[in-house]
Formats: sequence, structure tokens, C-alpha cells
Amino acid sequence: MKKYVTANIRNLGLVGHGGSGKTTLAEAMLFTTGAISRFGKVDEGNTTTDYDPEEIRREFSINASLAPCEWNNHKINVIDTPGYTDFIGEVYGALRAVDVVAIVVDAVSGLEVQTERVWAIADEYNLAKVVIINRMDKEHADFDEVLRALQEVYSDKVTPLQLPIGGQAHFKGVVDLINQKAYITDGGKTSTEDVPGDMVDAVASAREALIERVAESDDVLTEKYLEEGELTQSEILSGLKMAIVTGQVIPVTCTAAFTATGVEGLLNAIVDFLPSPIDRGTVTGIDPKTDQDVDVKPSKSEPLSAFVFKTVADPYVGKLSYFRVFSGNLKANSVIINASRGKKERVGHIFTVRGKTQEDITEVPAGDIGAVAKLADTTTGDTLTEEGKALLFPAIKFPEPVISVAAAAKTKGDEEKLGTSLNRLTEEDPTLTVRRDTETRQTVLSGMGDMHLDIITERLKRKFGVEAELSAPRIPYKETIKGSISVQGRHKKQSGGRGQFGDVWLKIEPLPRGEGFEFVDQIVGGVVPQQYRPAVEKGIKETMEQGILAGYPVVDVKVTLYDGSYHAVDSSEMAFKIAGSLAMKKGFMDAKPVLLEPIMKVEVVVPEQYMGDVIGDLSSRRGKPLGSEPRGRNIAISALVPLAEMATYASTLRSITSGRGAYHMEFDHYEEVPVDTAKKIIDQYEKERAAGS
Repeated sequence: MKKYVTANIRNLGLVGHGGSGKTTLAEAMLFTTGAISRFGKVDEGNTTTDYDPEEIRREFSINASLAPCEWNNHKINVIDTPGYTDFIGEVYGALRAVDVVAIVVDAVSGLEVQTERVWAIADEYNLAKVVIINRMDKEHADFDEVLRALQEVYSDKVTPLQLPIGGQAHFKGVVDLINQKAYITDGGKTSTEDVPGDMVDAVASAREALIERVAESDDVLTEKYLEEGELTQSEILSGLKMAIVTGQVIPVTCTAAFTATGVEGLLNAIVDFLPSPIDRGTVTGIDPKTDQDVDVKPSKSEPLSAFVFKTVADPYVGKLSYFRVFSGNLKANSVIINASRGKKERVGHIFTVRGKTQEDITEVPAGDIGAVAKLADTTTGDTLTEEGKALLFPAIKFPEPVISVAAAAKTKGDEEKLGTSLNRLTEEDPTLTVRRDTETRQTVLSGMGDMHLDIITERLKRKFGVEAELSAPRIPYKETIKGSISVQGRHKKQSGGRGQFGDVWLKIEPLPRGEGFEFVDQIVGGVVPQQYRPAVEKGIKETMEQGILAGYPVVDVKVTLYDGSYHAVDSSEMAFKIAGSLAMKKGFMDAKPVLLEPIMKVEVVVPEQYMGDVIGDLSSRRGKPLGSEPRGRNIAISALVPLAEMATYASTLRSITSGRGAYHMEFDHYEEVPVDTAKKIIDQYEKERAAGS
């Protein structure tokens, strides 16, 4: 692939709902431009961008994949992204590398859940948008109906840049409204022709509406258009580009990716009308020393600044870091600075990547995208600069995981390997989190959904040779008391020879929630010698850690050692440790013991029409609604809900809201478990203990 100046580079992220045809569209663009010689098919498992074994097996995208191609002396970096919610993190990463978001909409299904979500991410990133209405050749495809729905939701900024020629089985091409050319595909070949006679009036009307929208986006153009009633072709082109950059125009194109119909017209539109990195203008970072904004110009002559938007971990090749250069040049065989971590990195080979193939290149200029292997300290979200350049780009704010499971190695000897392998996978997938729960002694894996975690286990096996078993994580209940009591603990074993003797009196009483444990020594006169008192405390602590009521740690208890007795010969530290433990067990059970459960603060963001159903469901989970407030087009509902009731919430919320809801939760406090629920937990513990004995 030859070198391109920044003005001739286009960076395009293909996003949209699953099944809208993004991967096939990427394949059609690669085939039409000659980047590949064979048109792969998703159902045959041979497309360029779906090369992961799990993608091939499941026939949908899991990873964001780079697919650069060349057209009319321009380089187009296409990033094909997954369309399912479980892999939304890939979209967040990919969109940090592009200048334009291409929202692919199914001509049959129209606006779908993921369409709305990726549109919101594009707004969050303040990126230019283009809509591609795809699958125009399918039965019931309706360009006008989809356009109407888009304009109804997102305003008439959504404006056709092309009109379809025919529809459904008769879809054969598109008309470019600006250049007034028809691109007609027949037998896999596309020709440029005049506008069909029966479309002349429709094209003239749609072109006029587009030019009016462009004129409205700029005061100078508005004035000229009102005075003269027209704009020059040059003014239309420059005005359209800037209107797209500022979001005043969201152009609409149309394709049938499976037959590559309309794809040549799309490629021409990308090159002619969509913004280059220069059109997008400066990108803002932060000077870490002063916290002041720093504007970065997309120029080759500026100091290097690049952003790592994706990491691929490979157990054999090592780490591959995908990056976008915003200024300067990133060169092979150079030394750069990871500004996010304050570390020097040695750059060896750099590549241009297409799917799974890599091609060595010498440099990546401003505005372009590349990859580098084996950076030691670099991960997704890091900023790369040169020595003396103080700059940080904001890290990617990935969505919070929504589902957690406990992960254990099937083979005992693989426990350590499991932890190492999971940590490697978190490098390439920031929506995956791994933590060791010290209370439940489990490795807890959190992700974006059941499918996400299922694929993680497949990757563990395929990439690292570790088989993992997933199960519901234990809830970290705790035990405490509500009453106070004095109790004796006496350990006596005297049957010839040296015996064991320890005798203590304890006062056990509750502490305020969150106070933990307090041990008080009130022995007077040496009835329990000083050297044995730490052993009493140790016996109490060990018993508390193991749990008494249902096997969970005891908290918020004050224990006072105030009396006891000893034997000059038979007493020992072990005897008093056992005496302390016996007293704690007996006293705890007589001091009104209760179970405590973690209560989470949950925030659920949903369209208003689902508000009642969501609140009702939270209430059925023993939740206590705290209130609601507007959040953009949605409503944010807050509630306190027991963690034990949230295990299946992700799938339930998806079902209730047709996938339009999102939530996150964080620990708030511990609260007493209702009696009926506590009884079930205790009974289960007793049953498991009996079975294990």
C-alpha cells in the first residue's frame, strides 16, 4: 500500500445493529476497491474482518477489525465493529480512532436498539455521521420509510445524499444528488450513467433540499443562497463537508452489500464528501503538568501524538497495539514515550493491518491508523508521544460490566495459569474485569453478558490451553448479633499425664454497623495469665472468620474478656485458644444472631415508556426505589437492591426494555437479611455441611 498525505485519508467506523450487514459491506468495499480478489461470505466463514474462530463459528462479529482500502487516490481506513450489546466495548474503542461514524441501518428492520446506542456513542464522541441504509435488495426493504423514521427521531438533519434506483429485487444502483450521476450495478460491474428519466424530478427536489440544508449550516452561504438562489459546486462541496463535520447534515446513502450494488457510489461519496482528518481539525488533549487543554493539529510537521484504541493479546506473537496518529509521524525502529505511564517504549516493526494480515511499513503519518507489536508497558487507552511532548488524550470510558460469575480452573494445577491468562485477556478486552474476592475466596469474572463470558471461556481454552468452569458467585453475606450476653468457655482434658485446661468468661455485644471487631482485656488479678490472653483473642478471631451461623464472617462485635481460671500445669496457649473459640460459638448463638447482606445502589437508565415496568421489577427484587430524573432522552431510576437479587438482572432488563436499558451498580451498605430468606440460607449451609462431614 502506497503512502498517502493526511488530506487523502478517510477514517470510517462501521457501526449498527447486529445483522444489518456491516461485515458484508466491509467485504464489498474491499472487493470493489481491489484490496481483495475474492468476495468472502459470512456464512462461509471466509470474510476478511470476521477471522476469529469464534466469529466464524457463530457467524457474527465479536471484535473490531481494521480493513483499509484504496479508492481514487485516497486511503479509506474502515473499522468493522460488532453489532451485539455484549461487545459494545469494541465500538467504544474503535470510534476513538475514526473521524466519521457510518451507521449501517437495515432497510427492512429500520431503526433498532443498537442503532440508537451507537448513535448516542457517536454524539458522546462528537463525531460526524453518515447513514448507510443497507440490504436494499431484500424483500420489504423501504428506503423512504427508514428515512422517515430516522428524521422523526433525529430531525431533518438526516438528509439523503443519494437516492436508490429501484428497490427490493429491482434495486440496481444509486443517484448521487450532488454530482447528479447514477451508479448502476449489473452482473457485478458498476457503470456511471445519467440520472434515469423517471427520477429527474425526484432527484432535483431532493438535491434542492440538501443544498438548502447545507446553506443553512453557514451564515455566509445562507446569505448568498437567499440573494442568488444558488451556490457554486465548489461552495456546495466545501459547505457540505463542514456541515457534516459539525453535525448540521447527516447524509444518507444506500447499498445492497451482498451484491455490492451502490458500493461504488458509497466509495465515491466517502472520498468526495466525508471529512478527512484535516477537515475534522484539531483534537484536544491535556497537558498533565498543568491540566490545561492542548490542541493537536493533524500535521506531519507537528510533534508525534498517537492513541492506542485496541490491543490484541496473542500467547505466541505477543501484544499487538492498534493506534491512530493524530499529529506527527510514528516511525519503525524508533523510541517513543508512553505518556500515560511515563515509560519509554522501543518501536520495532509497524504494520498496516487488514483483518488478520499484516504488512510491514516504515511510518504512519498524521491521520492514519497502524499497529505495533510487543510494546512492553502499553495498553488500550494510552497516549504515545515523543520526548519532551507533554500530552495526554482522555482514556476511553468503557461501559461497566453487567454480569459476574465465579471462574475456577477445571484442573487444580491450572489455577495459577487461569489467573495469568485472564489478566492477559483483560489487556485486550477492557470490558472484562477479573478480581479475587477475599471474602468468598473466588475468582470473579465480570463482563457485558452471558455471550461475552461464554466467548471468554472459549478464548481461554483456545489461546492459553486453560479450561474454566463458570458458576454463580457466592454472595458475601456477613454474620452479626443484635443482643448482648455473658458466656463461659471451658476447655478441660485431664486423663492422666499432662492435660489441657483453659477457662474464660466473655461478654459479647454488638457494635454499630461497619465497626468490625473490638477485643477488650478486662482481666484483674491474673485469673487468666497475660501470656494466654492473646491466644483467647486468636481463638475468637479464627471462629469469626469461619462463621458460626451459616459459614460467613462475623462482623460488628465487641468481645470483652473479664474473668476465667487456669491450671498451673495443664494450661497452655492452645487450651485458652480453644476456650475462647468455644465461648464465642456458644455466646454468638445466644445473642440474637442475624445474617447481613450487601445492598447495592443501582442506577437504571431507560426510555420513559419502560419506567413503570423497571420500577415494578426492582420492587419485586426487594428493591427500594430512591427516585428518578431525566437523563437526555431517557429516565435514570435509582434504587437500593440486595446483591443477591441482581444475579439475573442484566438479561431481565434487556428483556423488559427490548435491549434499550442500561444499568450500573455499586456497593452501598450491609443490611439485615429478612427472616424467611435467612432461614433458607442457613438451611442450605447446614445441608452442605452435613453432606461434607
